[in-house]
Amino acid sequence: MTDLSKYTKRISEHFSNSGNIVLISHINPDGDAVGSQLALFHYLKSRDIKAEMITPNNLQEFLKWMEGSEQIKIFISQRDKCRSIIEKADLIIMVDFNQPDRLGEMEEIVTRSKAVKVIIDHHLNPGGFADIEISVPEYSSTTELVHEIVTLMNGKPYDTRPYSEAVYVGIVTDTGNFEHGSYTSNTLRVVADLLENGIEKDRVLELLYNNFSETRLRLQGFTLNERMVILHEYHTAYIWLSKADLESYGYVKGDTEGFVNLPLSIKGIIFSVFFVEKNGFVKLSLRSKGDFPTNEFASRFFSGGGHLNASGGEFRGTLENSIRYFRKVLEENFEYFNNNNSR
Repeated sequence: MTDLSKYTKRISEHFSNSGNIVLISHINPDGDAVGSQLALFHYLKSRDIKAEMITPNNLQEFLKWMEGSEQIKIFISQRDKCRSIIEKADLIIMVDFNQPDRLGEMEEIVTRSKAVKVIIDHHLNPGGFADIEISVPEYSSTTELVHEIVTLMNGKPYDTRPYSEAVYVGIVTDTGNFEHGSYTSNTLRVVADLLENGIEKDRVLELLYNNFSETRLRLQGFTLNERMVILHEYHTAYIWLSKADLESYGYVKGDTEGFVNLPLSIKGIIFSVFFVEKNGFVKLSLRSKGDFPTNEFASRFFSGGGHLNASGGEFRGTLENSIRYFRKVLEENFEYFNNNNSR
Protein backbone atom coordinates (compact mmCIF):
# COMPACT_ATOMS: atom_id res chain seq x y z
CA MET A 1 0.00 0.00 0.00
CA THR A 2 1.26 3.49 -0.85
CA ASP A 3 2.89 5.44 1.98
CA LEU A 4 0.53 8.40 2.28
CA SER A 5 2.65 10.25 4.83
CA LYS A 6 4.80 11.65 2.02
CA TYR A 7 1.74 13.59 0.82
CA THR A 8 0.04 14.63 4.03
CA LYS A 9 2.65 17.17 5.16
CA ARG A 10 2.48 18.99 1.81
CA ILE A 11 -1.31 18.95 1.78
CA SER A 12 -1.50 20.20 5.38
CA GLU A 13 0.80 23.09 4.49
CA HIS A 14 -1.37 23.99 1.50
CA PHE A 15 -4.48 23.88 3.69
CA SER A 16 -2.88 26.22 6.21
CA ASN A 17 -1.52 28.64 3.62
CA SER A 18 -4.46 28.84 1.23
CA GLY A 19 -7.18 31.43 1.50
CA ASN A 20 -9.50 30.12 -1.19
CA ILE A 21 -9.94 26.35 -1.29
CA VAL A 22 -12.28 24.57 -3.68
CA LEU A 23 -13.29 20.90 -3.46
CA ILE A 24 -14.45 19.49 -6.79
CA SER A 25 -16.01 16.15 -7.68
CA HIS A 26 -16.66 14.65 -11.11
CA ILE A 27 -19.58 14.94 -13.51
CA ASN A 28 -22.55 12.74 -12.56
CA PRO A 29 -21.27 12.48 -8.98
CA ASP A 30 -21.89 9.15 -7.28
CA GLY A 31 -21.79 8.18 -3.62
CA ASP A 32 -18.01 7.97 -3.53
CA ALA A 33 -17.56 11.37 -5.19
CA VAL A 34 -19.98 13.10 -2.84
CA GLY A 35 -18.84 11.09 0.18
CA SER A 36 -15.17 11.97 -0.29
CA GLN A 37 -15.99 15.61 -1.03
CA LEU A 38 -18.16 15.99 2.08
CA ALA A 39 -15.75 14.05 4.32
CA LEU A 40 -12.93 16.42 3.41
CA PHE A 41 -15.23 19.43 3.78
CA HIS A 42 -16.33 18.43 7.30
CA TYR A 43 -12.75 17.80 8.39
CA LEU A 44 -11.57 21.19 7.10
CA LYS A 45 -14.51 22.88 8.78
CA SER A 46 -13.43 21.33 12.11
CA ARG A 47 -10.07 23.07 11.65
CA ASP A 48 -11.77 26.39 10.87
CA ILE A 49 -10.61 26.17 7.27
CA LYS A 50 -13.25 27.44 4.86
CA ALA A 51 -13.73 25.57 1.59
CA GLU A 52 -16.23 25.80 -1.24
CA MET A 53 -17.64 22.69 -2.89
CA ILE A 54 -18.56 22.42 -6.58
CA THR A 55 -19.78 19.59 -8.76
CA PRO A 56 -20.25 19.85 -12.54
CA ASN A 57 -23.91 18.79 -12.50
CA ASN A 58 -26.71 17.71 -10.20
CA LEU A 59 -26.46 15.31 -7.30
CA GLN A 60 -28.53 12.17 -7.42
CA GLU A 61 -31.66 12.36 -5.30
CA PHE A 62 -30.69 9.55 -2.92
CA LEU A 63 -27.58 11.48 -1.82
CA LYS A 64 -29.21 14.80 -0.99
CA TRP A 65 -29.96 13.84 2.63
CA MET A 66 -26.26 13.96 3.52
CA GLU A 67 -25.35 16.82 5.83
CA GLY A 68 -23.51 19.51 3.92
CA SER A 69 -24.78 18.42 0.49
CA GLU A 70 -26.94 21.55 0.33
CA GLN A 71 -23.73 23.59 0.32
CA ILE A 72 -22.41 21.92 -2.85
CA LYS A 73 -22.74 24.37 -5.73
CA ILE A 74 -23.89 22.95 -9.06
CA PHE A 75 -21.95 24.40 -11.97
CA ILE A 76 -24.66 24.01 -14.61
CA SER A 77 -27.08 25.88 -12.34
CA GLN A 78 -24.67 28.56 -11.07
CA ARG A 79 -22.12 29.00 -13.83
CA ASP A 80 -21.08 32.58 -13.08
CA LYS A 81 -20.81 32.00 -9.33
CA CYS A 82 -18.84 28.77 -9.74
CA ARG A 83 -16.56 30.27 -12.37
CA SER A 84 -15.75 33.13 -10.01
CA ILE A 85 -14.98 30.74 -7.15
CA ILE A 86 -12.63 28.66 -9.30
CA GLU A 87 -10.85 31.72 -10.72
CA LYS A 88 -10.20 33.05 -7.21
CA ALA A 89 -9.02 29.71 -5.85
CA ASP A 90 -5.42 29.21 -4.76
CA LEU A 91 -5.95 25.51 -3.93
CA ILE A 92 -8.18 23.09 -5.86
CA ILE A 93 -8.74 19.58 -4.49
CA MET A 94 -10.30 17.16 -6.99
CA VAL A 95 -11.74 13.91 -5.68
CA ASP A 96 -12.71 10.59 -7.27
CA PHE A 97 -11.41 11.27 -10.79
CA ASN A 98 -8.04 11.70 -12.44
CA GLN A 99 -8.84 12.75 -16.01
CA PRO A 100 -9.71 16.37 -16.88
CA ASP A 101 -12.65 15.44 -19.12
CA ARG A 102 -14.48 14.26 -15.98
CA LEU A 103 -14.89 17.95 -15.13
CA GLY A 104 -17.54 18.41 -17.81
CA GLU A 105 -18.08 22.09 -18.66
CA MET A 106 -15.60 23.06 -15.95
CA GLU A 107 -12.61 21.43 -17.65
CA GLU A 108 -11.11 24.51 -19.30
CA ILE A 109 -11.68 26.76 -16.29
CA VAL A 110 -10.04 24.34 -13.87
CA THR A 111 -7.12 23.28 -16.05
CA ARG A 112 -6.11 26.85 -16.87
CA SER A 113 -6.31 27.92 -13.21
CA LYS A 114 -3.02 28.94 -11.59
CA ALA A 115 -4.13 27.40 -8.28
CA VAL A 116 -2.25 24.47 -6.78
CA LYS A 117 -4.14 21.40 -7.92
CA VAL A 118 -4.40 18.17 -5.94
CA ILE A 119 -6.02 14.92 -7.05
CA ILE A 120 -7.20 12.33 -4.52
CA ASP A 121 -8.47 9.27 -6.37
CA HIS A 122 -8.45 5.48 -6.60
CA HIS A 123 -8.69 4.94 -10.36
CA LEU A 124 -5.96 3.74 -12.70
CA ASN A 125 -3.82 5.86 -15.04
CA PRO A 126 -3.91 9.42 -13.64
CA GLY A 127 -3.96 12.13 -16.28
CA GLY A 128 -0.99 14.14 -15.04
CA PHE A 129 -2.76 17.50 -14.87
CA ALA A 130 -2.36 18.20 -11.13
CA ASP A 131 0.57 19.34 -8.99
CA ILE A 132 0.00 16.59 -6.43
CA GLU A 133 -1.58 13.31 -7.54
CA ILE A 134 -2.59 10.82 -4.88
CA SER A 135 -4.01 8.03 -7.02
CA VAL A 136 -4.09 4.68 -5.23
CA PRO A 137 -6.17 1.94 -6.92
CA GLU A 138 -5.69 -0.45 -3.99
CA TYR A 139 -8.31 1.45 -2.00
CA SER A 140 -11.95 0.44 -2.19
CA SER A 141 -13.03 4.01 -2.76
CA THR A 142 -11.73 7.53 -2.85
CA THR A 143 -13.58 8.09 0.41
CA GLU A 144 -11.55 5.41 2.17
CA LEU A 145 -8.41 7.05 0.82
CA VAL A 146 -9.57 10.48 2.03
CA HIS A 147 -10.25 8.96 5.45
CA GLU A 148 -6.71 7.58 5.64
CA ILE A 149 -5.27 10.99 4.67
CA VAL A 150 -7.45 12.79 7.22
CA THR A 151 -6.44 10.29 9.93
CA LEU A 152 -2.76 10.95 9.23
CA MET A 153 -3.21 14.73 9.21
CA ASN A 154 -5.36 14.65 12.34
CA GLY A 155 -3.04 12.31 14.25
CA LYS A 156 -6.01 10.04 14.98
CA PRO A 157 -9.31 9.08 13.35
CA TYR A 158 -11.75 11.95 12.99
CA ASP A 159 -15.24 10.81 13.82
CA THR A 160 -18.06 13.37 13.89
CA ARG A 161 -21.43 12.07 12.70
CA PRO A 162 -21.54 14.01 9.37
CA TYR A 163 -17.96 13.00 8.55
CA SER A 164 -18.49 9.35 9.49
CA GLU A 165 -21.70 9.13 7.45
CA ALA A 166 -19.90 10.58 4.42
CA VAL A 167 -17.11 8.02 4.74
CA TYR A 168 -19.58 5.16 5.16
CA VAL A 169 -21.65 6.27 2.16
CA GLY A 170 -18.58 6.47 -0.06
CA ILE A 171 -17.39 3.00 0.90
CA VAL A 172 -20.70 1.14 0.73
CA THR A 173 -21.80 2.69 -2.56
CA ASP A 174 -18.49 2.07 -4.33
CA THR A 175 -18.43 -1.55 -3.20
CA GLY A 176 -22.11 -2.20 -3.87
CA ASN A 177 -22.56 -2.73 -0.13
CA PHE A 178 -19.53 -5.06 -0.25
CA GLU A 179 -20.69 -7.12 -3.21
CA HIS A 180 -17.86 -6.02 -5.52
CA GLY A 181 -14.80 -3.82 -5.73
CA SER A 182 -11.32 -3.93 -4.27
CA TYR A 183 -12.18 -3.68 -0.60
CA THR A 184 -9.66 -5.13 1.80
CA SER A 185 -9.29 -5.98 5.46
CA ASN A 186 -8.34 -2.34 6.00
CA THR A 187 -11.66 -1.26 4.49
CA LEU A 188 -13.52 -3.46 6.94
CA ARG A 189 -11.46 -2.12 9.84
CA VAL A 190 -12.45 1.42 8.84
CA VAL A 191 -16.11 0.38 8.74
CA ALA A 192 -15.74 -1.40 12.09
CA ASP A 193 -14.38 1.82 13.60
CA LEU A 194 -17.32 3.78 12.17
CA LEU A 195 -19.76 1.30 13.72
CA GLU A 196 -17.98 1.37 17.07
CA ASN A 197 -18.17 5.16 17.02
CA GLY A 198 -21.93 4.97 16.74
CA ILE A 199 -22.82 5.45 13.09
CA GLU A 200 -26.43 4.43 12.45
CA LYS A 201 -25.80 2.05 9.57
CA ASP A 202 -29.43 0.97 9.26
CA ARG A 203 -30.55 4.57 8.91
CA VAL A 204 -27.88 5.30 6.30
CA LEU A 205 -28.65 2.17 4.28
CA GLU A 206 -32.37 2.93 4.42
CA LEU A 207 -31.75 6.40 3.01
CA LEU A 208 -29.43 5.07 0.32
CA TYR A 209 -31.30 2.01 -0.88
CA ASN A 210 -34.92 2.29 0.26
CA ASN A 211 -35.67 5.88 -0.53
CA PHE A 212 -36.78 5.69 -4.17
CA SER A 213 -40.05 6.49 -5.88
CA GLU A 214 -42.71 4.02 -6.97
CA THR A 215 -41.92 4.82 -10.61
CA ARG A 216 -38.29 3.85 -10.07
CA LEU A 217 -39.32 0.39 -8.95
CA ARG A 218 -41.64 0.05 -11.93
CA LEU A 219 -38.79 1.15 -14.21
CA GLN A 220 -36.58 -1.55 -12.72
CA GLY A 221 -39.25 -4.19 -13.35
CA PHE A 222 -39.70 -2.99 -16.93
CA THR A 223 -35.95 -3.04 -17.50
CA LEU A 224 -35.57 -6.63 -16.33
CA ASN A 225 -38.67 -7.88 -18.12
CA GLU A 226 -38.41 -6.02 -21.42
CA ARG A 227 -34.86 -4.76 -21.80
CA MET A 228 -32.59 -7.58 -20.62
CA VAL A 229 -30.80 -9.90 -23.01
CA ILE A 230 -28.89 -12.99 -21.87
CA LEU A 231 -25.98 -14.31 -23.95
CA HIS A 232 -25.41 -17.62 -22.21
CA GLU A 233 -22.58 -18.72 -24.47
CA TYR A 234 -20.61 -15.63 -23.36
CA HIS A 235 -21.74 -15.68 -19.72
CA THR A 236 -22.94 -12.16 -20.38
CA ALA A 237 -26.12 -10.15 -19.94
CA TYR A 238 -26.93 -6.65 -21.08
CA ILE A 239 -29.79 -4.28 -20.40
CA TRP A 240 -30.71 -1.09 -22.18
CA LEU A 241 -32.99 1.91 -21.84
CA SER A 242 -33.87 4.52 -24.42
CA LYS A 243 -34.67 8.14 -23.68
CA ALA A 244 -38.31 7.35 -24.39
CA ASP A 245 -38.22 4.51 -21.82
CA LEU A 246 -36.85 6.86 -19.17
CA GLU A 247 -39.34 9.59 -19.95
CA SER A 248 -42.29 7.19 -19.79
CA TYR A 249 -41.37 6.32 -16.20
CA GLY A 250 -40.74 9.89 -15.06
CA TYR A 251 -37.01 9.30 -14.67
CA VAL A 252 -35.07 11.47 -12.24
CA LYS A 253 -31.31 11.37 -11.79
CA GLY A 254 -30.27 8.33 -9.76
CA ASP A 255 -33.26 6.13 -10.62
CA THR A 256 -31.12 3.63 -12.54
CA GLU A 257 -28.40 3.42 -9.89
CA GLY A 258 -27.48 -0.24 -9.38
CA PHE A 259 -29.41 -1.60 -12.37
CA VAL A 260 -26.21 -2.83 -14.01
CA ASN A 261 -25.53 -5.17 -11.09
CA LEU A 262 -28.86 -6.99 -11.28
CA PRO A 263 -27.99 -9.48 -14.09
CA LEU A 264 -24.94 -10.64 -12.14
CA SER A 265 -27.30 -12.44 -9.76
CA ILE A 266 -28.13 -14.88 -12.59
CA LYS A 267 -26.30 -18.18 -12.35
CA GLY A 268 -23.43 -18.35 -14.82
CA ILE A 269 -23.38 -14.63 -15.68
CA ILE A 270 -20.01 -12.99 -15.05
CA PHE A 271 -20.29 -9.87 -17.23
CA SER A 272 -23.10 -7.30 -17.25
CA VAL A 273 -23.44 -4.14 -19.35
CA PHE A 274 -26.05 -1.39 -19.12
CA PHE A 275 -26.72 0.93 -22.08
CA VAL A 276 -28.49 4.26 -21.52
CA GLU A 277 -29.38 6.51 -24.45
CA LYS A 278 -28.27 10.14 -24.09
CA ASN A 279 -28.32 13.09 -26.49
CA GLY A 280 -25.95 12.08 -29.29
CA PHE A 281 -24.25 9.23 -27.46
CA VAL A 282 -24.84 6.15 -25.34
CA LYS A 283 -23.52 5.78 -21.82
CA LEU A 284 -22.30 2.33 -20.77
CA SER A 285 -21.84 0.88 -17.29
CA LEU A 286 -19.93 -2.40 -17.04
CA ARG A 287 -19.73 -4.81 -14.11
CA SER A 288 -18.23 -8.26 -13.69
CA LYS A 289 -17.52 -11.05 -11.24
CA GLY A 290 -14.17 -12.69 -10.70
CA ASP A 291 -11.28 -11.51 -12.83
CA PHE A 292 -13.11 -10.49 -16.00
CA PRO A 293 -11.50 -7.07 -16.73
CA THR A 294 -14.29 -4.58 -17.41
CA ASN A 295 -11.77 -1.74 -17.34
CA GLU A 296 -9.75 -3.19 -20.22
CA PHE A 297 -12.90 -3.99 -22.18
CA ALA A 298 -14.22 -0.45 -21.69
CA SER A 299 -10.87 1.11 -22.56
CA ARG A 300 -10.37 -0.88 -25.77
CA PHE A 301 -13.84 -0.55 -27.22
CA PHE A 302 -15.76 2.27 -25.52
CA SER A 303 -13.30 5.08 -24.70
CA GLY A 304 -13.71 4.34 -21.01
CA GLY A 305 -12.06 2.70 -18.06
CA GLY A 306 -12.31 2.19 -14.35
CA HIS A 307 -11.71 -0.79 -12.10
CA LEU A 308 -11.41 -4.49 -12.78
CA ASN A 309 -15.03 -5.22 -11.87
CA ALA A 310 -16.64 -1.81 -12.37
CA SER A 311 -16.10 0.51 -15.31
CA GLY A 312 -17.80 2.98 -17.60
CA GLY A 313 -17.62 4.03 -21.22
CA GLU A 314 -19.53 5.63 -24.05
CA PHE A 315 -20.43 5.13 -27.68
CA ARG A 316 -20.88 8.03 -30.09
CA GLY A 317 -23.88 6.96 -32.10
CA THR A 318 -27.31 5.42 -31.75
CA LEU A 319 -28.44 3.02 -29.08
CA GLU A 320 -29.08 0.33 -31.71
CA ASN A 321 -25.58 0.69 -33.17
CA SER A 322 -23.95 0.68 -29.74
CA ILE A 323 -25.57 -2.66 -28.90
CA ARG A 324 -24.71 -4.09 -32.31
CA TYR A 325 -21.08 -3.02 -31.90
CA PHE A 326 -20.95 -4.41 -28.35
CA ARG A 327 -22.20 -7.81 -29.45
CA LYS A 328 -19.67 -7.89 -32.28
CA VAL A 329 -16.64 -7.08 -30.12
CA LEU A 330 -17.86 -9.38 -27.36
CA GLU A 331 -18.19 -12.33 -29.74
CA GLU A 332 -14.78 -11.64 -31.26
CA ASN A 333 -12.93 -11.04 -27.98
CA PHE A 334 -14.72 -12.88 -25.18
CA GLU A 335 -12.33 -15.82 -25.23
CA TYR A 336 -9.34 -13.49 -25.00
CA PHE A 337 -10.74 -11.56 -22.02
CA ASN A 338 -12.07 -14.62 -20.25
CA ASN A 339 -8.92 -16.72 -20.69
CA ASN A 340 -6.39 -13.96 -20.13
CA ASN A 341 -8.07 -12.04 -17.36
CA SER A 342 -5.62 -12.98 -14.63
CA ARG A 343 -2.78 -10.86 -16.01
